Amino acid sequence: MGLMSFLRNRAGFILTGAMAVAILAFLLGDVVKSGTPFWAKNQNRVAEINGEKIDFQEFNQQVDQTAEMFKQQMGGNLTPQMKSYAVQQVWNQLLQKEILKSEIEKIGLEVGKNELNDLVTGNRPSNQIVQAFTDPQTGQFNRNQLLTFISQLNTAGNPQAAQQWEMLLAAVKEERLNNKYSSLLNNSVYVTSLEANDEYQQRNKLANFKYVLLDYAGVKDSEIKITDADYQAYYDEHKNSFKNQEETRSIEYVVVDARPTAKDIDYAKETINRLKTELAASTNDSLFASINSDNKYPYTFVKKGQLSPALDSVLFNVPAGTIVGPYESNGLFEIAKVAQTTVGPDSVKASHILLNATAEGGVQKALAKADSIKGLLAKGESFSSLAVQFSTDQGSKVNGGELGTFPRGQMVPVFDNAVFNGKTGDIKIVESQFGVHIIKIENQIGSAKYVKAAIVDKAIISGKETLNTAHSKANAFLTAATAQNFAQEAQKLGLKATTATRVLAMDNTLDGNEAPRELIKWAFEAKKDDISDRVFETEQSYILARLVDVQPKGILPLATVKKDIEPAVKNAVKAKLLTEKMNAALSGAGSLDQVGQKLGKTPVAVENIVLANPVIPGVSLENKVVGTVFGLQPNKPSKAIEGAQGVYAVQVNGFVNPAAIPDLNAQKKQILAGKLQRSWASIFKALQDKSEITDNRVKFF
Repeated sequence: MGLMSFLRNRAGFILTGAMAVAILAFLLGDVVKSGTPFWAKNQNRVAEINGEKIDFQEFNQQVDQTAEMFKQQMGGNLTPQMKSYAVQQVWNQLLQKEILKSEIEKIGLEVGKNELNDLVTGNRPSNQIVQAFTDPQTGQFNRNQLLTFISQLNTAGNPQAAQQWEMLLAAVKEERLNNKYSSLLNNSVYVTSLEANDEYQQRNKLANFKYVLLDYAGVKDSEIKITDADYQAYYDEHKNSFKNQEETRSIEYVVVDARPTAKDIDYAKETINRLKTELAASTNDSLFASINSDNKYPYTFVKKGQLSPALDSVLFNVPAGTIVGPYESNGLFEIAKVAQTTVGPDSVKASHILLNATAEGGVQKALAKADSIKGLLAKGESFSSLAVQFSTDQGSKVNGGELGTFPRGQMVPVFDNAVFNGKTGDIKIVESQFGVHIIKIENQIGSAKYVKAAIVDKAIISGKETLNTAHSKANAFLTAATAQNFAQEAQKLGLKATTATRVLAMDNTLDGNEAPRELIKWAFEAKKDDISDRVFETEQSYILARLVDVQPKGILPLATVKKDIEPAVKNAVKAKLLTEKMNAALSGAGSLDQVGQKLGKTPVAVENIVLANPVIPGVSLENKVVGTVFGLQPNKPSKAIEGAQGVYAVQVNGFVNPAAIPDLNAQKKQILAGKLQRSWASIFKALQDKSEITDNRVKFF
């Protein structure tokens, strides 16, 4: 097998298993092309991480490769969402790579030559080597193939193959360095016997207590007065929770609905019914479907489960010649005409010998040679040996012509028909656009009913009238709206202005709804109170926007979070009133029952509460209250406790202590596993926070 042929065949495995390898181009050096001005170079810089400059062209290549992988995995066309996911995945991989590279260099971790050789050809090769050289037919690592490849690499003098091999080796080395670094971190995490005992107690010690609750909801908002000092006090106490990890924006927006109307749906239905009549009269069903269907479906055999639910439930129960539909499914109408039904194998294992008709002097001579080879096979000659001798398919001849096992539809139609309509052991000769094939059917696997049908669909789309009406409304709003009357003008047109807060630069949604990337990019270039000078389009709507606020990276000021914290501040003010009321009831009371009598409330009893799950049944998660319970002496009322739901007073009836830990070491191992699982995210977050990162992706994507 040729080097480039091998790499092409293994491209999917290398991309999937060594995603980080693709980013190697970023690390090949900050080479400035001769004559490129400094300002132009900076304009193309998508990011800078700890001094490592990332150019757009190199970054975008990796995004395109990743997006193509997503497209292959998910099927269909490349959507904006797939592109956004690809951008984010490449960014996350790159961020981790650069941050870890800096740390690994600081502590001097290396991979020696012998160590690298062992990771490639040793008894336990790297996962990336195993994945790249796994036989897709057997699913097993093919060491001989690896050694043959290395041997050819050293003698073939193919610079492109050599470069790709070096990239794979770099990825293997990087993976090993990361594993070493990870091992160092993991070895720094441990659990003491005291921790294990505490954890066991928190999960198994039971508390039985009763409580009296003065609910915040019992105080009307009109009964309290919130001052600036109240806001400031709450803000100062919770300041660290208002830290913005990156710059965000608040966007006020209006959505003008442009989805298909009932009229549009009726038009699509009329169209598909007309096509149904024409399909019935068609003499070339596959051509008709190809010309008239919005989605081009392959005209091939399919089995149950491969079509839309509506077609799937009908097509396998009707005879050839039947036309079914129309059915509405996923925003379109579908019809189908059954051309042929058959019962056959699900997949076939086959081998072939490919003859190049041109090299043989024409199709007739190639067919004559194929007949001669078939004759040799009939006399007992080895198919594998003849494939090595005569086949021009470089990819399969080294394996004796073996093509492995494949499902229907993977090969060209004439080849597919030969192997799926024949029987095990048959030798077939067929002609395709690739040449003349001598095919041996090695095995046929499974059996199912298959249908070949001409499928025609028509998307239910918004008509010109619907789009014009929506666009006119959007433009009317755009003309009238200002920063001061944005919401009012929307209301006049029967629209609603909504504000999305804390929008990130790489978001593609507003409050969970689809938003064009152009809108987000505009928001990160606009100034506060700017209104978009254009209408942004999605598949089913028009969006107009106003930039309400810019939240910089770091601790957000009180003015920015004031509206967000208003409910909590109200509860804090109510808590002061309720605490005074609770303390008055607690004064002189010897039991919680007496406190309840003073407040006109009956204490509520709860049982079997554990510290590790501080939920008061029927109320809410109350960390502070349950934490207080486990620090109290039985039969004595607590002080007033300011909780999440209101102000509490509690009294412990008693505790149920657990038996001794049955296996302290097992407990420590269990806690350690949890710590290790959580530690990496915390460590990487700390490394990221101390890194110098400039992210310009919003300028390009």
